[in-house]
Amino acid sequence: MIQSETLELLEWSRLCQHLATFAATKLGAFAARYLHPPATQRESLDLLAQTKEAYQLETSLDTGLTFDGIQDIGESLDRAELQGILSGEELLAIATTLAGVRRLRRFIEDQEDVEILKELVADSRTYPELEQEIHRCIDDRGDVADRATPKLAGIRTQMKSLRDRIYEILQGIVQRKGGALQQQLITQRGDRFVLPVKAPQKDAIPGIVHDTSSTGATLYVEPKAIVGLGNQLRTQRRQEQVEAEAVRRALSEQVAAVKADLERLLVVATTLDLATAKARYSLWLEANPPRFIDRNQNESITLRQLRHPLLVWQQKHEQGTSVVPIDVQIQSYIRVVAITGPNTGGKTVTLKTFGLAALMAKAGLFVPAREPVELPWFEQILADIGDEQSIEQSLSTFSGHIRRISRIIEAITTPKEELQVGRELQVGRLKVVREAWPQGQGFPDNIQPANLEPDNLGQKATLREQSANIQPANIQPANLKQPSTPRASLVLLDEVGAGTDPAEGSALAIALLKYLANTTQLTIATTHYGELKALKYQDERFENASVEFDDQTLSPTYRLLWGIPGRSNALSIARRLGLNPSVVDQAQTLLGGASEDVNQVIAGLEAQRRTQETKAQEANQLLQQAESLHQKLSERAKLLQERERELKLSQERSVQDAIAEAKKEIAQVIRQLQQGSQTAQNAQKATNALKEIAQRQIPAAPPPKPKPGFRPKVGDRIRIPRLNQTAEILSAADNGELTVRFGLMKMTVALADVESLDGQKPENVVKTTSKPAPAPTLVSPPATAVRTSKNTIDIRGSRVANAEIDIDQAISKAIDFGVLWIIHGKGTGRLRQGVHAFLEQHPLVERFKLAEQSDGGTGVTVAYLK
Repeated sequence: MIQSETLELLEWSRLCQHLATFAATKLGAFAARYLHPPATQRESLDLLAQTKEAYQLETSLDTGLTFDGIQDIGESLDRAELQGILSGEELLAIATTLAGVRRLRRFIEDQEDVEILKELVADSRTYPELEQEIHRCIDDRGDVADRATPKLAGIRTQMKSLRDRIYEILQGIVQRKGGALQQQLITQRGDRFVLPVKAPQKDAIPGIVHDTSSTGATLYVEPKAIVGLGNQLRTQRRQEQVEAEAVRRALSEQVAAVKADLERLLVVATTLDLATAKARYSLWLEANPPRFIDRNQNESITLRQLRHPLLVWQQKHEQGTSVVPIDVQIQSYIRVVAITGPNTGGKTVTLKTFGLAALMAKAGLFVPAREPVELPWFEQILADIGDEQSIEQSLSTFSGHIRRISRIIEAITTPKEELQVGRELQVGRLKVVREAWPQGQGFPDNIQPANLEPDNLGQKATLREQSANIQPANIQPANLKQPSTPRASLVLLDEVGAGTDPAEGSALAIALLKYLANTTQLTIATTHYGELKALKYQDERFENASVEFDDQTLSPTYRLLWGIPGRSNALSIARRLGLNPSVVDQAQTLLGGASEDVNQVIAGLEAQRRTQETKAQEANQLLQQAESLHQKLSERAKLLQERERELKLSQERSVQDAIAEAKKEIAQVIRQLQQGSQTAQNAQKATNALKEIAQRQIPAAPPPKPKPGFRPKVGDRIRIPRLNQTAEILSAADNGELTVRFGLMKMTVALADVESLDGQKPENVVKTTSKPAPAPTLVSPPATAVRTSKNTIDIRGSRVANAEIDIDQAISKAIDFGVLWIIHGKGTGRLRQGVHAFLEQHPLVERFKLAEQSDGGTGVTVAYLK
């Protein structure tokens, strides 16, 4: 019972109502409204795994899981099992539910990394043949279709023929005796066709009167001419009903035969909808998945920026105030946390926030806190929050608290087996009430299993004990039954020991908290008693926390501070609210200086903590800025490396293309030489052609450092590096030139262009060379740049990003020309600015400028290449 009271005190039902709004089906919403935390950690882990996979689908896909067509067909299945005949609408609902669950199953089977959901739908049978049969026999309006049976189709054909014959006869009567009718129309009364005849002229159209108007001026007469046809139509209609009922009976029997599998489908669909609702609610809350820790393994509770889910709902949907998050960090050895501070400072909200977080994690929901979310799995969550005073039961505030605390201790000391039996009895009561509830009346939303005690069911007996004289001495440790095994329980106590004499209440609170430290995993209590603040310094299992109080505004900030006891600040608040200063001063005198000294120490600790938090925030901001800068630099370095790699590849491709083109031209010269007469003139032409190719395709490179000592003589074998050929010296001239021969060709080369076979340069070249070799023509742009199609690129209409790639490739191809014309047009100037920014940082661009007016002016940029 106390666990159910705890759910009520923590407003769990309100949270479930919010969760139900995210469900897609009626069954899912019902399951969400009556969501109850499971009894084992294994169940919680399974529910949490389902929520995680549903969350993954919701965030990674555009649509997520869809539940179109799935309806609550439970009552229809029960009636079919009892040999009832289902209506056409009920049969259609079954067919659409089968189709909806089949779509869900196929969708989940096509996804990756959703093994839990795949296992859930693995054994689901959706009976497509039953669905097809229902759609074949039942049309979209829920009526039995003509195609259901040949007999039904024949009956309806005959009925149509009879109706046509009746209309034909009635139309004739209307035309012949229209004056006797109030209106010239054909209508029906019941299943008979009639005409509205004026009462004074009823003899004009003899027949059977089936109805009269309210004034008596109109008689609805079935003419004798169609009475027989009407009787035949009625007979046919009855036969149609019998045949349609037979079709629906056959379909109902098919449904009853597979009732167990269809109920399993409903369970699967409801489970999926509930998991999806949890995922959507968690996404809406900006919550994160919890991890259950083992405090016996020295793991600490960590809940940073924890927010109350109901306050978040109030803020977003009811224009409430912004939610102030709290930080909860409890070491593994802590068993009791005492929260102190002024009234309305947020102590009770802190209890409820932590309690709801534990319940949400236990029920498979994400927790509205920043990652990581780490907390234990509590077998029991028990709370005493609020006032339980009752005039009817003669209970004071103190008595109400003691009664509830007694039930908490009883729950802690109750063996697990008894708790399980109690849960089964509660669930059994709920089932009995549901079965006995009158059909057609909605089941009340506020009925929970724990509320189904005999007195709530109309009986006079009650299971609750009558109030008794409860004294503090009755709940001393000596009188408390110690459990055989400490339970994994969370106990939340609000204003422990309040409502009685402060001395006795403080003693009782100390005794109770020490007892709970020995018997529960964690207890969080709020109090105003100063004696409880000192427990931390007597027992390491105790910890202090407080709600922050702003000394400037004399109002709470609702922030939770750890390790520092709180101040009540009653005198400061009274002074601020205008109480006579002499009264406040007298109260301060009566309170004593020791208390003021303690408050000053606590205030100093709070100020020091705020200073440290400010510095920590500044350090965190600097760290974030450094991380952001490091990320940007890493991205820029990666981009530069990628551009350098692309540039090298482009240059290599250009070199390969030049070599291939040179090889083709050389081969063409050789073929021409071979095909013609081998004369000296032709050989000289071929030699000149090869020189031209070499000068055009092979860039001049600075000569390597010469090796002295080589003297070329007639008959020596030498090497011509720029032609990559080996030749024989035929003659040596005094002007620094040599006549050489390689193959069939003779040519004259400069002495500086040859070297020995081992790489030595001629000796006289080394001696006469006094100035460095001229720089290659590709290093600086030519004095007069010639514009051709190969060193011109048109990027008009391109985006800057695409233009950069095209320009980079054009630079690689135009490197031999030393200059590149870029046509970007005038327009808005954005493309020109992007081109200039790109050229400024390009490693192969020496400088650039806008073209002359004759070459395009501001619409063209000329880039000079290195």
